[in-house]
Amino acid sequence: MRNATNNFDKFLAKDRKEWRNWLKENHGTSKGIWLIYYKKKSGKTSVSYDEAVEEALCFGWIDSTVNRIDEEKYMQLYTPRKLDSIWSKLNKGRVEKMISQGLMTEAGLYKIEIAKKNGYWDLLSSIDDLKIPEDLQEAFSQDEKVYTNFNSFKDPVKKSILYWILSAKRPETRKKRIEKVVAAASINKDPFNYS
Repeated sequence: MRNATNNFDKFLAKDRKEWRNWLKENHGTSKGIWLIYYKKKSGKTSVSYDEAVEEALCFGWIDSTVNRIDEEKYMQLYTPRKLDSIWSKLNKGRVEKMISQGLMTEAGLYKIEIAKKNGYWDLLSSIDDLKIPEDLQEAFSQDEKVYTNFNSFKDPVKKSILYWILSAKRPETRKKRIEKVVAAASINKDPFNYS
């Protein structure tokens, strides 16, 4: 089966300005673009990754998949950010910078506003802070041993578990994941090493 991302056009922006102009013209109509970068060792110039991401965020877009082209070039897929897309601390910092410089567009601000309303803006913050969601806390309250075992897991494991639960798209999926976490923690196992 052919991947739909193969159908996107490719674009080589020689600098940040050219990339911003492309986004200005196309952000509202394009479903995505493969942005081509020259590797530093090629000696050729193109927009840098950091510049490209900052500009994309200004227009409500985000980076994703990277593919090698040849010894000199690689390309990265940029698409409009989905409304249920989680915001990383790094990208939140980038948009603060772009807002302070007056470069953020209405399209970019709209994606931020939606993320703040639907909870995706702060989702990773609650994971980084190891904040246990109410439904998982309720499940833990049924058995103190389960909660104690969960708390004994290393922080990266707890963060993975919390992300796994919080990233469930459907309530039924979330409920099943919580049940699996509780069952695994009851025997002091993380759910990724439990069958």
